[in-house]
Amino acid sequence: PETQSGRSQTPGKKTKRPPSPDVIVEAETEVVYIVEQKHSRAATGFLKFLPDKPFAMFSPVDHRVPRVNVPLPDCPHDFCSRPGDYANILFIVRITSWPDDSNFAEGRLAKTLGQAGEIEPETEGILIEYDVDFSEFSVEVLGCLPQKLPWTIPPEEFGNRRDLRKECIFTIDPATARDLDDALSCKPLPDGNFELGVHIADVSYFVEEGNALDFIASRRATSVYMVQKVIPMLPRLLCEELCSLNPLTDRLTFSVIWKITPEGKILSEWFGRSVIRSCVKLSYDHAQSMIEAPDKLFQADELPPCAAEHPVDEIHQAVLNLHSIAKRLRAQRFQGGALRLDQLKLSFTLDRETSMPQGCYVYQYRDSNKLVEEFMLLANMATAHQIYRSFPNKALLRRHPPPQTKMVDDLQEFCDQMGLNIDFSTAGTLHKSLNETLGDDEYTSARKEVLTHMCSRPMQMAMYFCTGVLKEELLFRHYALNVPFYTHFTSPIRRYADVIVHRLLAASLGGWRDTVLCVRHGDGNSGPGLRRPCAALRGAETHLLQRSTWPGDVPLPQSGEKGGVDSGVGRRGTREA
Repeated sequence: PETQSGRSQTPGKKTKRPPSPDVIVEAETEVVYIVEQKHSRAATGFLKFLPDKPFAMFSPVDHRVPRVNVPLPDCPHDFCSRPGDYANILFIVRITSWPDDSNFAEGRLAKTLGQAGEIEPETEGILIEYDVDFSEFSVEVLGCLPQKLPWTIPPEEFGNRRDLRKECIFTIDPATARDLDDALSCKPLPDGNFELGVHIADVSYFVEEGNALDFIASRRATSVYMVQKVIPMLPRLLCEELCSLNPLTDRLTFSVIWKITPEGKILSEWFGRSVIRSCVKLSYDHAQSMIEAPDKLFQADELPPCAAEHPVDEIHQAVLNLHSIAKRLRAQRFQGGALRLDQLKLSFTLDRETSMPQGCYVYQYRDSNKLVEEFMLLANMATAHQIYRSFPNKALLRRHPPPQTKMVDDLQEFCDQMGLNIDFSTAGTLHKSLNETLGDDEYTSARKEVLTHMCSRPMQMAMYFCTGVLKEELLFRHYALNVPFYTHFTSPIRRYADVIVHRLLAASLGGWRDTVLCVRHGDGNSGPGLRRPCAALRGAETHLLQRSTWPGDVPLPQSGEKGGVDSGVGRRGTREA
C-alpha cells in the first residue's frame, strides 16, 4: 500500500504519523466474499456492429451498467450482413466477467426481446433485469393444489374455526382487483360499542410448509404488479379463486376481532381461524360514494350483487361506522407521532379489450382508501404484538430505521436557508411541520409536494427481521408509524412474509386449555394476562416450530375452541397504550 504522497507502508503494521496536511493515509481493503449479488447481471439494450471485430458492442439502456462485448456467434445469423435491421431491436445480455484492464465487460447474448418501444418486449426486459420469475408454474407446484374441483371446505374445518358466514362482512378493493385477501366487518353491540373484524385469507392452509409450492412462493417472495399485468406469487387458482375472498362464497380466513368503542378505544381482542362469506365486493368508489352520501338510500342496482340476507342499508351503515372509527384511529396515530409522506402516484387507464395503457392520471387517495389502510395497520400491529408475545426470539417483524443523519442535517440546513421552519427531530414533528407550518397561500400545495419529495430521500427502507437477531427492543421500532412492533399479516396472497406470520400466529393460538384470559378495561387495570402452564406445552405438534433451523423450540398444543384465543390485552387504537 502507498499513500498519495508515494511513501510505502509495510502491510500488516500500524504506523503513527503526526498530523500533516501534506500526508493523507489511505486504508486499503480486499473483498474476500460476496454475500449477496444485488444485480442480476442481466441488462436490456441494443447491439452495434463493429467492423473487423470478433464481437459486437452491447449498449445497455441503464447507463449505470457498463457496455459489454458480445461474441459475434451469439448474435443473430444475419446480424453482420444486415446490422441496420437490428438497430431498434431490444436484446438481453448477461454479463459474465469484467477484466481489470478493460473498460468493457464481457457477456453472452441471452435473448432477443423484440421491437423497442412496444410494451411486451419492454416489460419482459424489465422483469428479466430485476430477476423476476415470470415462468409458468411447474407440474410439481400445481400438484400441490387441490385436485378435486370445484373445491369445497372440508366439513372438519368448521369444527376448528369460528363460523362467521352469517355476519355482514365485505371487501373494499380497487375495481379491477382479483386477489381479494382482506375483508372487514363492523357490527353494533347493545352497549353502544362495536364488534369490528379484519378477516384475512388463510393462505397458509393451502401452502403447506416445505412442499414445492411453498418453495417457489418463498423464492418469488411477492407478486409483481406491472401497468398491464400481474406476475403472481402463487398460482392463479389460489390467488383468484380458492384464497380470494370472492363474494357469496365460503372462504377460510384468519380473523382479528376487537370490541371497540366509537372513539376507537379497544376493549378486547380476539385472534383465530374462521370461515366467512363476503356479502359484497365493494370498490373504493362504491365505499367513497357511501361515505360522501351518509343519508342517501342506495338502490341495489347501484352496487355489485349483494347477499339477500344483508340489505344495502346495512352494508352502507357498516361502511359509515368503519369510516367514523377509522377517522378516530387515524387522528390518534398522528397525535401519537406517526408520519405519512404523501407523494403523487401515477395511475393508468387500460383498454378494456387489450389491457394496454391508454392514458394516465394522478391517483386520488380518498377517505375510502384511508378507511381500509387504518384497519390493515391496526391488524398488522395487533398481530405483531401477538406473535412477539408468544415467540420473543422467533417473531418475524418489520422495522423502519430512522432517516440517515447526514442527509437530514443537509436538508435541515437547506430549509433553514430557505426560511422554512421544518422540525426533523421526530417523525411526528416532521409530519406536523409538513401539514401545519407551510403557510396558507397559492403556493402551499406545491411547496408541500416538493418538500415531501425532498424529505423522502433521507428515509431508509423498512426491513423484515427475526426478533432473536436484535437484542434491543428499541431497534424493533417502526420510525414512520412510531410504534414499537409492526409486521405484515394482511396480504398473504401477494407477500410471502405474511404467510410466515400466519404460521407464527397459528402456532401462537395453541389453545392452552387452562389458559387464563383477561381483558383490560377502560380504567387501564388488567388481570394476570395470558398464562401458559408448562404441563400444557408438552406433547403437542406445531408444524411451524419443528423446523430444523429453529432448534430447541418447545412444541405447543393444537388449537382449542374454534382455533382462537383472546389476547388478554386492551389498548388504544395506536397500539401503544
